[in-house]
Amino acid sequence: MTLSIQPTTALNVEEFLKLPERKPASEYFNRQIYQKPMPQGKHSTLQIELASAINQVAKSKKLAYAFTELRCTFSGFSIVPDIAVFEWPRIPLDAKGSIANKFEIPPDWIIEILSPEQSANRVIRKITFSIQNGAKLGWLLDSADESIMIFEPNKLPELKENQDILPILSVIENWQLTVADVFSWLSFI
Repeated sequence: MTLSIQPTTALNVEEFLKLPERKPASEYFNRQIYQKPMPQGKHSTLQIELASAINQVAKSKKLAYAFTELRCTFSGFSIVPDIAVFEWPRIPLDAKGSIANKFEIPPDWIIEILSPEQSANRVIRKITFSIQNGAKLGWLLDSADESIMIFEPNKLPELKENQDILPILSVIENWQLTVADVFSWLSFI
């Protein structure tokens, strides 16, 4: 869904960030404001399970941390990936050494989960923009056909299915995850 903004009243990213937050979150890119769709069952389950799995293997070793619905503002865009993974040394901290509120850098790994009413091309645009601006890895999960599109710098996108092993951040060692592993989280039988 695109919020109605007339070209004569186009906002820049700084003006967008002054607007009140919405639920679900709005994002700003290509001088447009887009409201994310409200997550439904499959989307919510995949988001929670995947972020939890990443944090289970990466947090205790201080390798990386997966954030859900975290606003990332960089290079004139302000996006809210479903999951934004940051390598530990890149996590923004405040003066006290606590997690910062504002993240003004791209995630190292951006993960998006396609919702039925969402534009795939708009989501791909967010992922590729993040890759072009420093992200090392992007995933686009599609629960409709249980596939994951992989995005990496200087490579064509690659579709992974079934027992294909998924690429992860290189700092997360000794962890393998297949497409089937990811979508198995949807089964409640």
